[in-house]
Amino acid sequence: MKPGVTRRQFLTRLTLAAGSGLIVSHVGACNAHDSVPQSRSDGDEGVLLKTLGTADKANLVGQPVGEIMVELGKSFLGTPYVGHTLEAPGEEHLVTNLREFDCLTFVENMLTISRCIKMRIRTFDGFKEQLTRIRYRGGILDGYPSRLHYFTDWVEDNQQKKIVREVTHDLGGVETSSVISFMSTHRESYRQLSDTTFLARTVANERRLTSAKRYFIPKDHLPAAENLMRGGDIIGITTSMEGMDIAHTGLAVESGGTIKFLHASLSAKKVELTDGSLAEYLARHGTQTGIIVARPLEPAA
Repeated sequence: MKPGVTRRQFLTRLTLAAGSGLIVSHVGACNAHDSVPQSRSDGDEGVLLKTLGTADKANLVGQPVGEIMVELGKSFLGTPYVGHTLEAPGEEHLVTNLREFDCLTFVENMLTISRCIKMRIRTFDGFKEQLTRIRYRGGILDGYPSRLHYFTDWVEDNQQKKIVREVTHDLGGVETSSVISFMSTHRESYRQLSDTTFLARTVANERRLTSAKRYFIPKDHLPAAENLMRGGDIIGITTSMEGMDIAHTGLAVESGGTIKFLHASLSAKKVELTDGSLAEYLARHGTQTGIIVARPLEPAA
């Protein structure tokens, strides 16, 4: 950070820029909310530009992308949690919403803004291009099935695009053979799957994901894995719920030698940072079985 600007000062400035009256569907608990989604862009450009401006004043461009994600995430503490934020009416289109998040859109937006900072992208159109690249298969919006609904798919595709690297196995992960099928077996919950072509593409993708070699870190292995984690690592919390790969997402935050969890919380209905460790957070939730970890990569110059 620029000399004379402390982390606390940066967070205060960024919170003021992003939070005062200005404050994006993912399979799993992130969507377990009964609110009515709205596709809105009014105000989002203002939030983005003020956030980027404050980051520039703090010279965040010189920080690792993961650390930038943590700083940005903290600046959005208290931002409302709203589920189903991507389920806008009509045909699939890019939804932007920097005033409220579900758990995955919180992660997506922190990653996208951080990459904009590093790549010196300072326009709303540039932000939308980066968000589209992260959210859709191959970076191309091609109807509902092109959205990366499953976190496993999201990580795999963004690894291919050199945006993240999955490090689950490196951190002590073990192989899993869980079946991924939630969307096709609950098609009544997804209006778009009434389209038989969309359903067929979804089923084919679920089968591909299920047959691929996948890893997770069981929650009783977390204390050892936390020693190898970094601030800004993207966490997907795996679940025992049938057909699902993960139930929740967030960011790892290193604090005093402890890895904490920064996330858009359904229960708290806002973005929050856990008081205790990530391992302690999982221990309190019986259906949460462990984690998948993706590490953000530095954007190419």
